[in-house]
Amino acid sequence: MAISERLEIAKKNIASSREYTLTLLNDLDDEQWFWTPEPAISHIAWQVGHIAMAQYGLTLFRQRGRSDIDGSLIPNRFRKKVMKGTQPEASPEAYLPPLEIVQVLNRVNDQMLLEIDGLDGPNLDEPVDLPYSGFPTRYGSLLFAASHEMLHAGQIGVLRRLMGMSPIR
Repeated sequence: MAISERLEIAKKNIASSREYTLTLLNDLDDEQWFWTPEPAISHIAWQVGHIAMAQYGLTLFRQRGRSDIDGSLIPNRFRKKVMKGTQPEASPEAYLPPLEIVQVLNRVNDQMLLEIDGLDGPNLDEPVDLPYSGFPTRYGSLLFAASHEMLHAGQIGVLRRLMGMSPIR
């Protein structure tokens, strides 16, 4: 069964955002993941962890609630370090190593890809609880997942430039 055009749009936007984010990460060493400008505002490790946590929330949790697999997607201790409202800590020891952060990012994305086609249909128009951005529906959450990732990819881009790296685009 073919998926609807609007779900295909959401999937393509999410995939495009992820592709861009990964291009920003490809040439970073572990030290650069935790480099923080002065004044201290953020680092790439927090940004990427936050992207993973938000994708989980917008594309999985808001769509189907909690699932038994969720605990294996994002370690609870890590999720609490990168959720909305947290402040990035300068110490790398407070976070997972960069390779593991990317593994979390990939696990969440892989699970979303397994589940997303099953979300198609009239259920996408069901409302979601506050807070939400854009549209107050499950479909709106899928659309916002891509926008939210691009917002944080932009912050990663700025951090890269502050480190003296060339822009990707």
